[in-house]
Amino acid sequence: MSIATTNPATGQVLKTFDPMTSEQVDAAIGRAAAAFDTLRRTSFGQRARWLTAAADLLDAERDQVARLMTTEMGKTLAAAKAEVTKCADAARFYAAHAEAYLADEPADAAQVGAVKAYARYRPIGPVLAVMPWNFPLWQVMRFAAPALMAGNVGLLKHASNVPQTALFLDELFRRAGFPAGAFQALLVGSDAVEPILDDPRVRAATLTGSEPAGRAIAAAAGRQIKKTVLELGGSDPFVVMPSADIALAAQVATTARCQNNGQSCIAAKRFIVHADVYDAFCDEFVARMSALKVGDPMAADTDVGPLATDRGRDSVEEQVADAVAKGARVLCGGQRGEGGGWWYPPTVVADLRPPMRMWAEEVFGPVAGLFRVTSYDEAVELANGTSYGLGANAWTTDAGEQERFAEDLDAGSVFVNGMTTSYPQLPFGGVKNSGYGRELSAHGIREFCNVKTVWVGEGKSAGAGAGAHSE
Repeated sequence: MSIATTNPATGQVLKTFDPMTSEQVDAAIGRAAAAFDTLRRTSFGQRARWLTAAADLLDAERDQVARLMTTEMGKTLAAAKAEVTKCADAARFYAAHAEAYLADEPADAAQVGAVKAYARYRPIGPVLAVMPWNFPLWQVMRFAAPALMAGNVGLLKHASNVPQTALFLDELFRRAGFPAGAFQALLVGSDAVEPILDDPRVRAATLTGSEPAGRAIAAAAGRQIKKTVLELGGSDPFVVMPSADIALAAQVATTARCQNNGQSCIAAKRFIVHADVYDAFCDEFVARMSALKVGDPMAADTDVGPLATDRGRDSVEEQVADAVAKGARVLCGGQRGEGGGWWYPPTVVADLRPPMRMWAEEVFGPVAGLFRVTSYDEAVELANGTSYGLGANAWTTDAGEQERFAEDLDAGSVFVNGMTTSYPQLPFGGVKNSGYGRELSAHGIREFCNVKTVWVGEGKSAGAGAGAHSE
């Protein structure tokens, strides 16, 4: 098992790290438990000051942190800078809203025979976060900001190819003022995850990653009766109907497919286009995909950098080759880049059908599958005809179709006439094999809280006696 920074633009190993020993992991869990005992007793105001300080550090060190992410996983420097800013914004959002999100919720006391009755949100303890490399800062922050504001503490098992980003996060919250042990990075391999979950001091887990990883985490946590939140893969549909602005839809489609070098769970992957506008959309989309510049992710004029790992590039290449061998047509791209590094160009593949792997599998790279349909019903059937259900796009200016898509698309989010993305203000997560639970918004901060019922009686004898009725 290797924990290392390897530049995906060159394939060069830049820095390696020794995995933590089981004794070091045990000590870290002990620090987390002790930190939880402290953090849970601090005020929302104090936590907000610490989290705001973390946001200030992110803003001050944005360029340095962005270069680190680009070096470790290959996203363009511009995208990396935007990611750092988004993390700072999310931290400030939860610093401002956590107290209101977790305020006591009063019930009708008279209806339950009480003087006072309410639900109270309380933190549950150390939470293990198993995170991927594709948004190495954002996917951690969207867990860490609400978790810390709720009074929980975090143990981060980050992807093994972004160890320096993990260590930056480890230091960030300590530097911001959070108690020692409130957020720690564990440099360990995947084989260490189950023993960590088995530890009774660890109370829950959250994972963003692949479907197999989600199944493994859920099974391990389930054996210990521990809560999990899973955000897994997606094969998001991007449906284009006749009333759509075709030029705008094709422009957004290009960004939606190639954002983060095509390595995003919520990137649009299957482009389902009505026959009436298929040719026009196809021409515009292929032209835009072909025009993207692939190159040095540190360069300002680069649109698409390398894939993050050699294994990821090989997987994308194999999926496209499988489709071509079974009759699909490549409209642009389709051949790996030359030289060192893990390059694959923006690619559009048409005439997909079963049993091509691209029909059912998520393609984690800048490869778009193009589909022609003849009706609304056919579009929805194809869009929903996958085991995934993370996000979905629909392009139509017909108000009736907009409402129908919002209702009929089987996904955790539906974006109409806009690119699927995540906002701190809105819940984020999937259905079916894309996972369960929600991150972000009020829903996200409550996932790892004990929703405690509090019932207060008068405390005086009233004749009949309290508790006359029970479950």
